[in-house]
Amino acid sequence: MTARAFLLLALIPYAAWLIFAYDYHFLDGANLLFHEAGHVFFGLFGQTIGMLGGTLGQLVFPVAAGIQFLASGRPFDACVCGVWLGENVLNVARYMADAQAMALPLVGGEIHDWNWLLSRIGLLSHCEGLAALTHLLGSAVIVASLYGAFIALRRGDSVQTVSSGSSA
Repeated sequence: MTARAFLLLALIPYAAWLIFAYDYHFLDGANLLFHEAGHVFFGLFGQTIGMLGGTLGQLVFPVAAGIQFLASGRPFDACVCGVWLGENVLNVARYMADAQAMALPLVGGEIHDWNWLLSRIGLLSHCEGLAALTHLLGSAVIVASLYGAFIALRRGDSVQTVSSGSSA
């Protein structure tokens, strides 16, 4: 069994855990850094974009990594980034669901991004329903990414040959 096949097999129960029993875990610390960086970067474009910037920040990084892998001819690795993207969408769903209760601990201030955003557009009372839809979207991204990784592995697209300096 190749390392990529083993990784895909390991990602299946991980994905099920993410979809059905997600709770804080080791990757969330890194994702939080991307979230906070998003506030700083996107904050340059105004207050609303800055508030949305945390979510955008944590979504941009896995997308950018996935695009880089696709551009490098590594679709399997891009699909693994898709699982990472889906995980971030699930994290956003959890944060969004908390918009009204505001029970989750906040980093860097007293403003809850999704409370602020949903209050501005009059949807705060719908935060749990919006979060459920967002969770469904994240779950779909994860499942599609796993399927894409399976297809890439099956086609052998993810195997890169390294030239040892000889020309063909």
